[in-house]
Amino acid sequence: MPYLINLLVMKMNEKKEEEEKKFTTISIPTSLFEKIKERIKGTGFTSVSSYVTYVLRELLAEKEEEEEPFTKEDEERIKARLRALGYID
Repeated sequence: MPYLINLLVMKMNEKKEEEEKKFTTISIPTSLFEKIKERIKGTGFTSVSSYVTYVLRELLAEKEEEEEPFTKEDEERIKARLRALGYID
């Protein structure tokens, strides 16, 4: 059973990675941009954009860790679907 859930999670991550390859532009105040630019000097960040992306991902990851990935209802629906497909007994 854990293998099948891992497989589902891997597929979801693949889709997420495809979406991450696309980019969009956001606007931030120039003063904030300049502060970030100063902060990343001497770090491994090559641009303000890469730093902001890193920070936002970290914030989102913290929030996601607080949440359960599946509710009991979700888990039961997944199990029922896997049973219907013949993957589990």
